[in-house]
Amino acid sequence: MTRETARLNRRGFLGAAGLAGAGLASAATGVRAAPPATPDPLITDVQDWARVLGDGVQARPYGSPSQFEKHVVRRDVEWLTASRESSVNFTPLHELDGIITPSGLCFERHHGGIAEIDPNKHRLMINGLVDKPMVFTVEDLKRFPGRQNHAYFLECAANSGMEWRGAQLNGCQFTHGMVHNVWYAGIPLKTLLDEAGVKTNAKWLLAEGADSSAMTRSIPLEKGLKDCLVVWSMNGEMLRPEQGYPLRLVVPGWEGNMWVKWLRRIEVGDQPWHHREETSKYTDLLADGRSRRFTFIMDAKSVVTNPSPQAPLKHKGPNVLSGLAWSGRGKIGRVDVSMDGGRNWQTARIDGPVLPMSLTRFYVDFDWNGQELMIQSRAIDETGYVQPTKDELRKIRGVNSIYHNNGIQTWLVRANGETENVEIG
Repeated sequence: MTRETARLNRRGFLGAAGLAGAGLASAATGVRAAPPATPDPLITDVQDWARVLGDGVQARPYGSPSQFEKHVVRRDVEWLTASRESSVNFTPLHELDGIITPSGLCFERHHGGIAEIDPNKHRLMINGLVDKPMVFTVEDLKRFPGRQNHAYFLECAANSGMEWRGAQLNGCQFTHGMVHNVWYAGIPLKTLLDEAGVKTNAKWLLAEGADSSAMTRSIPLEKGLKDCLVVWSMNGEMLRPEQGYPLRLVVPGWEGNMWVKWLRRIEVGDQPWHHREETSKYTDLLADGRSRRFTFIMDAKSVVTNPSPQAPLKHKGPNVLSGLAWSGRGKIGRVDVSMDGGRNWQTARIDGPVLPMSLTRFYVDFDWNGQELMIQSRAIDETGYVQPTKDELRKIRGVNSIYHNNGIQTWLVRANGETENVEIG
């Protein structure tokens, strides 16, 4: 047999194998893919990238996505705020899978822009009602025993805030994208408070950032001793500058403004401070003019990320619905999904780690024949709390607030697959 004959025979075999494989895949999954009439040269021929050596190991010392992937980025909404330095951008939830947010796609919220801090000049002070006021360098903190690693979600209190009065922003990146979920490494705040010695009359903590806004928030001492962390690492590397480099506070399950970035001081006191960010902001205005204050916990919430307005349905037949659920009270216990606007519900399949105060990924495999769908998801956490509808939430809270909107989101999928943000009355 000549080399050319062998090559032709190999092509014929691979072509037949490709046809057989396509048939098996169709039978097993129901995905309807028409087998090629002739052998596919993308299978049978040697492709250009297999003819030459590729880049060496040091050509890309800090990795980046493939050139063939579209540019996935955080995006902002320019008209939301008067200034970019005191504004927010949004995690592209519809482009992600799993539960961990890549460091470069975690949403940003700043009150005075990004502080660029030399870690060798940064200090963390513990003062107030303590036996020994103390000052630590970043290197001091890294030498403390008891380092911990945790995956936690961080959600801005204003996430979904534009939706209180009705459907506004057309995309889950914009309606729900002020949340991310990463692995943090650091030490318990309790370790530092124990080192300084907290006085018996202490009840509150004041966390202060080193940025130009001097961001401060009052935190109950009980929470600080329970599970708060002082961290320098996210997703296995140092914090990004926009996420608080070199130090930030982690306050699991509580609203993101309390996770003070560029952390420079923890003051111990006997009462809350009522500083700017907890009076002019981060209170919940009710219908009767009163305001709820210290509404720290982020209640159970979920959103379907695919399909959604930025990720429409493209194919009839088998499809995969995907989404995220989370709760500041602990683990997600169950997620229900409705395809008909809440008339009927089915239990979604949860896959991957289910961790306390962490994003949880859910899926529903479904067939779509082109009919209109009204897609919703409903999270139930381990305490039994059930995510409310927007109408149920408004009956109690009114529509004056922009914070803590965890109402059920509805996506309308039209017959052509295009998807819109809607509400059901």
